[in-house]
Amino acid sequence: MTHNNLTRRSFLTAAAASIPTTAIIPTVAAAETRYQGGASPWPLVMNASTIRPASLEEKLAVTAKAGWDGIELWINELDDYENEGNDLKELGKRIADMGLYVPNVIGLWSCMPASREAFDESLEATRKRMRQSADVGSLYVAAIPTPDREDFDLKWGSEMYRELMRIGRDDYNINVAFEFVGFLKSVYRFGQACAVAFDANDRGAAMIMDTFHLFRGDSGFDAIKHVQGDFIADFHWNDVPADIPREEQGDEHRIYPGDGVLPLSQVLRDLKAINYKRALSLELFNRPLWERPAEEIAVEGLEKMLACIADAGV
Repeated sequence: MTHNNLTRRSFLTAAAASIPTTAIIPTVAAAETRYQGGASPWPLVMNASTIRPASLEEKLAVTAKAGWDGIELWINELDDYENEGNDLKELGKRIADMGLYVPNVIGLWSCMPASREAFDESLEATRKRMRQSADVGSLYVAAIPTPDREDFDLKWGSEMYRELMRIGRDDYNINVAFEFVGFLKSVYRFGQACAVAFDANDRGAAMIMDTFHLFRGDSGFDAIKHVQGDFIADFHWNDVPADIPREEQGDEHRIYPGDGVLPLSQVLRDLKAINYKRALSLELFNRPLWERPAEEIAVEGLEKMLACIADAGV
């Protein structure tokens, strides 16, 4: 045995002896949290747009019965519910009792106007929407870069987003995520949205992502691997057909995941690699699906989501 080996053995023996006997030395990585009976690394959520024109009550019932993990709501639904004399906090408790949660509410419309004066004027409506989203127990509320305009100033957008996050946290205990929209004129690309979120210089900055908007705005999908998983608050999940040009596609062209041409398996593998742990939300605006019973779509949609995940091998 060489002198070097003896020295190395002596070092390792001494190092082991120096560890307190009470120390806990992890030898196995913590078990991964999985959902849907272990079939998914992410909670699977029904976006309420997918099962229009059902009532809010019906949406909740069919989503829970089909076995989804949560439901993503729209602010107009909460507004209507409250205007009818109902209590959103009680609704939030009932949603939890049904075994569901609300990852995000869409959203803060017209919350990013072009001037400080207009922004200040918009805050009354924005604050109400934050409060409603918090009352129902949502983790996030989405800030959409509207009113839409071609001359949207990204620096001003960052300043507004920083202020919206502060108000959400301090006054309503809710997180505000930034959502870009692929067919808007303002912020329609992933890189632009990252600029708004990054330059807000806030540790809570996060984005609502959407496979359709990545496609429609021509951002592509490879850049996802360059961000950390906790930078994404919620991921809207869908596919697109091959027979309609990208720039002509609208929300109504979204189809079930796996029925189109998007590289969804690779996106799922990238999400796993960056340690994304939040929801995948089935968001469609497909008119033929709206004509079918919501209960059928809730069941069929969950099957499509699970098949997509299985195909990705994650």
